[in-house]
Formats: sequence, structure tokens, C-alpha cells
Amino acid sequence: MTEVLCDISDGVARITLNRPEAGNALNQSMADTLLKIALKVAHDPEVRVVTLTGAGRMFCVGGDVGDFGRNTDRIGAFLAQLAGTLHQALAQFAQMKKPLITLVNGPAAGAGMSLAIGGDFVLVSPQANFTAAYGAIGLTPDGGMTWTLPRLIGLRQAQDIILSNRRVSAEEAVQIGMATRLVEDLPADGAALAAQLATHAVGAMGQARWLMQTGMTEPFVAQMDRELQSIVTAGEGPEGREGVDAFVARRTPDFQGGKPNG
Repeated sequence: MTEVLCDISDGVARITLNRPEAGNALNQSMADTLLKIALKVAHDPEVRVVTLTGAGRMFCVGGDVGDFGRNTDRIGAFLAQLAGTLHQALAQFAQMKKPLITLVNGPAAGAGMSLAIGGDFVLVSPQANFTAAYGAIGLTPDGGMTWTLPRLIGLRQAQDIILSNRRVSAEEAVQIGMATRLVEDLPADGAALAAQLATHAVGAMGQARWLMQTGMTEPFVAQMDRELQSIVTAGEGPEGREGVDAFVARRTPDFQGGKPNG
């Protein structure tokens, strides 16, 4: 069975973690496959939007702790390889010039929580919940959780969730900013959002994505300089020209007809 599925059509890459019998727990072969897929979708010009979900009842329960137990004699090297591969995949998702939608269909724990909250849009079903989980087995977070979570919800809330290992419901996740919104029909709502975003100016979205990431650490004036350079580049690019021309002509812009900015 293929442990990570990827279907590409109509500008949307749909990635599914596919070990439902194991809660989509991440092992090395699954991480290797996820990295290959991340590289493909990040650099494929036909892909304009990426979605990520889990098969079955779980989104992802994190690393395969059974594998951890089978590698106790080399646990350091084992974790370095597994987490290192996962981090390379997450870096591709973070740096790609297209939006990532995570569709959290059920529990997300450990590295699964890191994957879930890493989307630009995090849609959650009523069955979803989030648990940091690392402290329960004497480990520390990976997958960028200590970078992402405090930036989404603030340091104090992140300390509570990571250090206490308490479970965060779908409703609370939306309230505190871990998730974008709670939806009753996750597949349909996720597909509709992906289809909508696929018609947008993907180059401009990718640049805005980069600006928001860098803006978390840049001084205000320096960030405005970045914005100035970016808006000039966008305006001179095919997407900017199409957007302005369409606005003046009072028609709907066709951002899929030409090359993205950048």
C-alpha cells in the first residue's frame, strides 16, 4: 500500500497520509515518500494549490512510537534521520510559492500536529483535536512546532499546550488561532477552497506568503522595504498586468492563462 498518496488535477495537488490502520503514524519510508511528493508539488508549475489530509479517522498521530521502541539501541541516529527527513519535507511546504491547505479530519498529535498547523489555511472537522504529546514520551517537539505555534497563538498559550500535553478541541483551536475554521463537510469545503484559490494569482499569493513569514522577524521599516520591492515586481509581472487590465475593463481576471509573477 502506498503510504502517501498524491493526486494532481485542475491545478490542485491533493496529498493524503495513507496509513489509516496505524493512525497515519510517520515512519521512515512514509517520511521519505512525503519528501519526494513535497519536492514535486513545490516545483511543479502546474500545481497552484496543495492540500494535505489523512486517510481514515485520524489526521496523523505523529511519529511511529513502535518504530522508536524497535530502535532504542540507536535512537539518536534513528530520530535524526526520521525528523531530518520530515523537516526537509516541511521546509519545501513552507518555502513553496503556493498556498497549503491542511484538512484536519481527526486527531493530530506530535509531528502530526506540526503538519496540521503548518497550513496557510487549517480547516478542521468536528472530530479533530490537537495534542503536542512529546512530553508524554520524554521527547521535545519537532516539525517546527516551537516556531509555528507561538507565532499563531502567542507564547503563553503555546507553553500551556506543549508543556501540559493537554488536548485542544477543534472548537478551541479555531478560537485561539491554531485553526482557520471548523467545517461540517471537510472534503467538500476543502475542495471548494482549493478550487477557488487555484483561480487566484498564485505568484502573488506565494510572494505574500513569503512576506508574512519574513515579517515575523523583520523590523517594521525593513518589512515595508520588502513590500515595496515586492509590489513593484508584482505590478510589472504578468499577474499584476492581467489583474489591473481586468479591473479597468470590468472583467474577471484570468490568472491561469499566463505565467505567475516572480
